Amino acid sequence: MLDVTVIEDPEAAAVSLDPIRARLLAELAAGPASAAMLAGKVGLPRQKVNYHLKALERHGLVELAGERRKGNVTERLMRATAASYVISPLALAAVQPDPDRFRDQLSARWLLALGARLVRDVGSLVTGAARARKGLATYALDGEVTFASAADRAAFVQELTAGVSALLRKYDAPDAAAGRGHRIVVAVHPTVRPQAAGASAPPDGSEEADRLDDRPDRPALFDQPKQTESRKRPDRTELPDRTELRKQPNQTELPDRTELPGL
Repeated sequence: MLDVTVIEDPEAAAVSLDPIRARLLAELAAGPASAAMLAGKVGLPRQKVNYHLKALERHGLVELAGERRKGNVTERLMRATAASYVISPLALAAVQPDPDRFRDQLSARWLLALGARLVRDVGSLVTGAARARKGLATYALDGEVTFASAADRAAFVQELTAGVSALLRKYDAPDAAAGRGHRIVVAVHPTVRPQAAGASAPPDGSEEADRLDDRPDRPALFDQPKQTESRKRPDRTELPDRTELRKQPNQTELPDRTELPGL
């Protein structure tokens, strides 16, 4: 069983996201089991569990681990093909993030696009190496640092950029006949600590992100421009009292009908 494998096929991704099938995958990652054994754990009839297992097997998410006789029935013991799964952005190829569309080293969304491409590329390399039964040369470094201030973080980023750039200039050999290109991704982001059970506050990283985004080259969020004098609406002329509007100008009194000639 692999520690982690990548799901690239959209149909396989849809199958794995089904809650019942995801539960079955988790059970089979812990060890081989039959449909009858799983039925008691997930609270479904054996026939229903068998149906879900066949769907998982068709997409390579589970495999046959062995068979055993139980009375007059031969049980198939299934196991997960990996302890955990990652869905590649290739499963949503039409809308997968593309870091080449824009470049902003201070953008968290650009970092997400880089991370998505990392999952996609490494997933494809792992799948190809497994099919060819070859090894794959990769390296990763993971760590954590606590900055005393935003200024220290900015200085760290500058030194990190300078150091990595110097290494690239030193070892880059684009004209080497037998050279092999390697992608380098360096990322820094606030640590996300687990949220306490029952807490209503947002995840720790969101508040931290707001504080870390206090950069002089970016305007403060939600600051609205003050209304200029030219945009102020002129004072309205007060209308006269409604009772005044109802008053009519003095009218000349008509003579009595008897005084009119001919009547």
